[in-house]
Amino acid sequence: MAKRKFKVINEQAAGIDIGSREIFIALHSGEVKSFGTFTSNFKSAVEYLIKNNIVTVAMESTGVYWVTLYDMIEQAGIKVCLVKSTMVKNVPGRKTDVSDCQWIQQLHSYGLLRASFIPDDQTRKIRSYVRLRKTNIRLASDHIRRAQKALDLMNIKLHFVICQINGVSGLKIINAILNGERDLQKLVELCDRQILKAKRQKVIDSLEGNYREEHLFALKQAIDGYEFYQKQTYQCDKEIEKLLNDINWEKPVPPDIKKPKPIRHNKPQIENLHLNLMKMTNGNDPSQITGLTDSTLLQLIAEVGTDMSKWITEKHFTSWLGLAPNTHQSGTSFKKRKIRNSSNAGQIFRIAAQTLVLSKHNAIGAFYRRIQSKKGKLHAMKAAARKLAICYYNVMTKGIDYVEYGIQQYEQKIKEQRVKSLQRQAKRYGFILSPKLE
Repeated sequence: MAKRKFKVINEQAAGIDIGSREIFIALHSGEVKSFGTFTSNFKSAVEYLIKNNIVTVAMESTGVYWVTLYDMIEQAGIKVCLVKSTMVKNVPGRKTDVSDCQWIQQLHSYGLLRASFIPDDQTRKIRSYVRLRKTNIRLASDHIRRAQKALDLMNIKLHFVICQINGVSGLKIINAILNGERDLQKLVELCDRQILKAKRQKVIDSLEGNYREEHLFALKQAIDGYEFYQKQTYQCDKEIEKLLNDINWEKPVPPDIKKPKPIRHNKPQIENLHLNLMKMTNGNDPSQITGLTDSTLLQLIAEVGTDMSKWITEKHFTSWLGLAPNTHQSGTSFKKRKIRNSSNAGQIFRIAAQTLVLSKHNAIGAFYRRIQSKKGKLHAMKAAARKLAICYYNVMTKGIDYVEYGIQQYEQKIKEQRVKSLQRQAKRYGFILSPKLE
């Protein structure tokens, strides 16, 4: 039987294997050439691709090493196919950088590689600032944990009484302590009225501790570190604000803009954030979806942009997010697989879903608790995140306004579904269900 040959789809295709110190380029002719990773080397590599009439290039997304080369090749007018490492795994055997780039080139020439989603240049800029902002917030929270440890070492239990010691009242008290104040009555008066009304004596009791010099020094360093990263976060907000203004300055103001929902934690210090986001989405407002705010919408736009045409249906979108149900069939058996990690955008929806766990007024919160009682927390979080993602997709693509019908209507719908199921089962066995007479 004759061997079947694959049809070459991309004739002028090249494959690139990227490392931290060297890159290898394989051409359709089989020739392989290596280049360094300095910018001058990248320029030479691009010239080499142009000289050999390369139309499309495939490369593996290795760390962050691909970013600069991707931009330079794209600017040269060559189509770039960035793929995940799992897509280009070679058959078992000898593995070298040369064989890797040849394998990538071969797969790409046959059209067997699926390109990763790379947003447009403006979205990538927003993404850089938003991700850096997120990093600064995480680092700031690390310093708050160090501050709590320093307080514990002095047996000061302020963070057990006040939920957030990085709030206004908490920081006032800590800064007063660092400035030498030890009078408990003066310290407690720095709290907000609501705290004084409900917890005055508890705050006084929590501030009595063993004030030691070395632990006060650790507390000061932790607070200084927190304030430093707060400034860094603010600077990111100003850069995002500037970029949003540049993107939207010619865009018209959409009609009937709804009032933005309040943001509880880490609110971006960006003027006209809601207006700018509505200009970018042409008036479609996903921030009205339960669990989402303008802060969440900014993060999602930074990850996926505003052009949702890359995903044909909502199923394609949720699958790309890593929120679609996993299937693993072998013959007649269906095996359980570990829940695969979601993308950055998928993780944003997961966090939004987690905020709905204790909600008593919305349908998705009730759905979360129903799935959690059957399959556990992880499956419930993923399922609820998928529902949020579908709502987001519909708002962005079809302009469908999100309407929260509430938990009562959701429970009534579930009840009707269960009654229909019982009626079908009764009919199958020759019975008829009738409502109970009062």
